[in-house]
Amino acid sequence: MFENKEGQQIPEVTFHTYHNNAWEDVKSSDLFSGKTVVVFSLPGAYTPTCSSAHVPRFNQLSSTLRANGVDDIICMSVNDTFVMNEWSKVQNADNIRFIPDGNGDFTEAMGLLVDKEDLGFGKRSWRYSMLVKDGIIDKMFIEPNKPGDPFEVSDADTMLDYIAPDADRPLSVSIFSRSGCPYCAKAKARLAQEGLEYEELVMGRDYTDRTLRAISGTSSVPQIFIDGDLVGGSTDLDAWFDK
Repeated sequence: MFENKEGQQIPEVTFHTYHNNAWEDVKSSDLFSGKTVVVFSLPGAYTPTCSSAHVPRFNQLSSTLRANGVDDIICMSVNDTFVMNEWSKVQNADNIRFIPDGNGDFTEAMGLLVDKEDLGFGKRSWRYSMLVKDGIIDKMFIEPNKPGDPFEVSDADTMLDYIAPDADRPLSVSIFSRSGCPYCAKAKARLAQEGLEYEELVMGRDYTDRTLRAISGTSSVPQIFIDGDLVGGSTDLDAWFDK
């Protein structure tokens, strides 16, 4: 079992970062003093669960977390600063601060540095998240110590449930569109007008006619999905909002 360090001071280490063509040493105190900070740490940049679920959901819920008292959200991994910088760009995660624990000093001090030599990773962080208030660990969610890479409790929704269980979560919206489609432009304008962020998939670039037929039963665009439900086209979207 990993030690839960709730109530303890955060380890004081120096992180070696590189931004704007210059090296910048950042200390733990720079990140945590006088702030309420959510940290989630993971085995490695560009790895499957980290890229497909852990980072994207924290990025999506960042505004909600901040609206409920969080000053900063930090993604930490035992990777160098150049890897973390590029991963941040690929993830389009502008709402998260990526911190490289390249030597594993912070992770080791947290008691969560693990051996992943069987995968060729060397020493990496066990997956966990925590809420830190003015340098003191308020709450930790550490994944169970079992084989593989469990992802059960360190997710963004679990953290939000702890911080603000009654908070409304942002809707998950995707729109299947086609280049030059006026109805797609109309639907996107309505989504923007209503303040809803969305992910756009463009025919020929992200999907084919066959895919659209398979999931929506039609080849007409746009097709808008909200929180797992098919809303339909632009007129259907207007009706959905009018309700």
